[in-house]
Amino acid sequence: MIKKYAICYNSSMKNSEEVMSELKQLLLTHNVVANVLDIDNLQSGYDFAFVIGGDGTILKVARFYSKFDTPIFGVNLGRLGFLSQASRENLSDAVEQILSGNYKVEQRIMLCANDYVALNDFVVKGSESSRTSRLSLEINGKFVCEYLADGIIISTPTGSTAYGMAAGGLAPNIDVLAIVPICPHTFSARPIVVSAEDSIKILSSPNKEYKVSADGQNVFSFSDDLIIRKSSFSAKLALLNGNDFYSVLRNKLHWGLSPACVDRD
Repeated sequence: MIKKYAICYNSSMKNSEEVMSELKQLLLTHNVVANVLDIDNLQSGYDFAFVIGGDGTILKVARFYSKFDTPIFGVNLGRLGFLSQASRENLSDAVEQILSGNYKVEQRIMLCANDYVALNDFVVKGSESSRTSRLSLEINGKFVCEYLADGIIISTPTGSTAYGMAAGGLAPNIDVLAIVPICPHTFSARPIVVSAEDSIKILSSPNKEYKVSADGQNVFSFSDDLIIRKSSFSAKLALLNGNDFYSVLRNKLHWGLSPACVDRD
């Protein structure tokens, strides 16, 4: 039984405070009191969190609350809102469904490397962004290949429809990871899919420094080998019944539709 609700909002986004106030009032009409938190000052101790913002906002909140097994529900204010389940227009209906229990909680695997976690992906590039990098890949202690490319994306199924879309898009409930070279210099370099239990190592070159982006938000450098593994934490996304992964692909990414169909939307 949910006892404590939080409303997490991105104060830097247009209309976020207005939508936050609307959501708070909607919950009050159902005799539910929610604490309001800015995404730069998140706190634990909640059973459920509404998140107001774009996909970047949801990624940040998801990483934080993964440590506390707190489900989050996204209200989109961004452009695509792939990870969100509601918009300002259908907020009232979404609140009623959440409070009536008409939703499910889906666990999404996350990645970890050097004390950082990512729900979407880790992106590894050379420190000199204007030049290609030589990056070697090792899986479970066995050498796989060497890439001459702009970088490598190590993606979860959730992130496979983000930066790593070249891997083709993976269903979010399968336990695998995608490894996608960025603009490789050989046509034989292709994305590969491996078990989420595998240990992925990016081998560094002598006297070279590399930069890594976690979910496009946290950036760090490394000059030794980098090991990326499945995190012990998982994100908990609250999904309204009927809003499955494939309907999101069709409605938001126009997945599998011909150009003529997209034009009529």
